[in-house]
Amino acid sequence: MTLVRDIMSTELVVVSPQLSLRDLVELLADEHLGGAPVVTEGKVVGVITLDDILTFQASLPPVPVEAAEEPAPEPDGGEAATDGDEAVGAYYVDLWPDAEAELPERAASLHGPEWDVLSEHTVEEAMSRRLWTVGPDEPIDAAARRMQEADLHRLLVVAEGRLSGIVTTADVTRAVAEGLA
Repeated sequence: MTLVRDIMSTELVVVSPQLSLRDLVELLADEHLGGAPVVTEGKVVGVITLDDILTFQASLPPVPVEAAEEPAPEPDGGEAATDGDEAVGAYYVDLWPDAEAELPERAASLHGPEWDVLSEHTVEEAMSRRLWTVGPDEPIDAAARRMQEADLHRLLVVAEGRLSGIVTTADVTRAVAEGLA
């Protein structure tokens, strides 16, 4: 019988609750991970996943934008007359404040604080505080069942009250493919 200890990952990437969500996203992308345990003073206090980040960002108000002034209506109540040479979308150029700017200038403006919401928030604000754990001596089918029932992709492996690894759906799938389960 294959146990969790036989398939779990022991080289863990853990993060601090004070880490910015921007830094977390970069770390997860660099490491090709979908989540990480959140640890403070050697104790696991939560888990943060890409889904947690998306859910958190979706709960935030949208990026503020200046409302463009509406063109004054024509005195006769009709639409403004257009010059025959004017492009169909020319009307929108007046509503787009940086329409005349070069592309690099426009792209640089997307890095302002109002666009980088993730830098303004921390892991602690988005993490899940519920810890789903499994022991290293449990059979992998029990871990797989727990992940399926709770709709999870990872379980923290805890031995004697300390984090000793993580087992993921990828670990279970690999074990099945290799005939270990």
